[in-house]
Amino acid sequence: MEKLMVGNCSNPIWFVLLLCFLSSLIFLLVDYMAASSGKQNGATFILNNFANDGTFTSSNFAAPRLKNQSQEISSPSVRNTKFVKNLGDLCSGRYIYIHDLPSQFNKELLMNCNSLIQWMNMCQYVSNLGLGPQVDKNESVILKGGWFVTNQFMLEVIFHNRMMQYQCLTNDSSLASAIYIPFYAGLDVGRYLWGFNISVRDANSLALVKWLADKPEWKRMSGRDHFLVGGRIAWDFRRLTDDDSDWGSKLMVLPESKNITLLTIESSKEDNEFAIPYPTYFHPSKDRQIIRWQKKMRRTKRQYLFSFAGAPRPNLSNSIRSELIDQCRSSSTCNFLGCYNNGTNECEDPINVMTAFQSSVFCLQPPGDSFTRRSTFDSILAGCIPVFFHKDSAYSQYLWHLPKNHTKYSVMIPLNDVKDRKVCVNETLLRVPKNDVLAKREEVIKLIPSIVYGDPRSRLETLEDAFDIAVKGVLERVETARREIEESKLLTKKLSLKNFFFP
Repeated sequence: MEKLMVGNCSNPIWFVLLLCFLSSLIFLLVDYMAASSGKQNGATFILNNFANDGTFTSSNFAAPRLKNQSQEISSPSVRNTKFVKNLGDLCSGRYIYIHDLPSQFNKELLMNCNSLIQWMNMCQYVSNLGLGPQVDKNESVILKGGWFVTNQFMLEVIFHNRMMQYQCLTNDSSLASAIYIPFYAGLDVGRYLWGFNISVRDANSLALVKWLADKPEWKRMSGRDHFLVGGRIAWDFRRLTDDDSDWGSKLMVLPESKNITLLTIESSKEDNEFAIPYPTYFHPSKDRQIIRWQKKMRRTKRQYLFSFAGAPRPNLSNSIRSELIDQCRSSSTCNFLGCYNNGTNECEDPINVMTAFQSSVFCLQPPGDSFTRRSTFDSILAGCIPVFFHKDSAYSQYLWHLPKNHTKYSVMIPLNDVKDRKVCVNETLLRVPKNDVLAKREEVIKLIPSIVYGDPRSRLETLEDAFDIAVKGVLERVETARREIEESKLLTKKLSLKNFFFP
């Protein structure tokens, strides 16, 4: 019998088809194993970029820095990291690459900090890596160290500086599980929200997506592994028309942006948006600062049943703030802190806010210009149980940072019941059983680490802060997207192979 020889043109056709079939199966198996095993180990890269003292030496991670300005933002020192034998395992699935954006998207905004908002100079808030001026007074209200006059719109700067100290940075984008875009979108659009046309408001957003689209990192997953932090509410980036009278920029409705994960202080609940906490006044550098503060909040005597810190919104037809202020002022069990007094905002002083909230069992959190409030996180920080009037003030927003069972840490009073004067806040809160009050307060105090942003110049030892939780959420979301893409590719190959053999 004639021997069969591979490559012999006279071989039977069935043998050639069999070889093709086996080869295809092998390629499919290799692809499947590669998809299942994840990305290559990056330990070699990280170890090669450590100096002898364990300090990360990559030059690509220059922090945002102001020049020739009295309110200079200091460059975050690269933290010393102890040598870890299995560093590759520690960072597996956690590597993040930071785009080195042109300065117009971040540094230049800080250099022109006096024009970030039309009616106030923001330069003092840019200091201390975006934390603002340090507070060291009145230790009966706050503890020494870790307290700053932080503006609620500085989250982008704080997050960027925290990211510069992230443990698993890489300057090899092929190793990255996620890619961070350090664009200060909120500071950018905040300059032009009043009195500017849409071409001015959209200029940097359009320039950014054009810049990103040309990068190989973008083309790999069409931006699905990219994330961006916006320090304003999501609606400031979702203008739906090209009418100059419409609000905000169109950053997040641009076709290129629809795959980007957007982290904001309030989301519009689109699939690619996630709300993360507003920055508070407390930015601890050590675990022990948080633990001491939690102990202090547990011991604090609370002389008022409830408090409200805020101002009325007479121009908003659905606002209940005026009604709540009236109820508070007429009750001896309520402590009211009016934010505006003789042209100054007293709620921007952390001592005033912490004094009011520490003295109260419950803190009212009605919607204002939008559903969410920075005050929610200030009240949690003070161990004061938040009282909400709408689910979009917290329950549908901070899915990564707050418990799904909202009754564990808060009270809900329907907004319409207050508006229609069907309820008295004082009486409603008095009916909460004492054991429930104690349990809720303890849950609130336990939440403190997860709603504060640590000082970017150091890092917490064991506790996870709001930044850590946000990054973990992004990595999990990107990994899910990557798995879906790989599974889709594998399914396409299987279908292709099936069609080849069974047309």
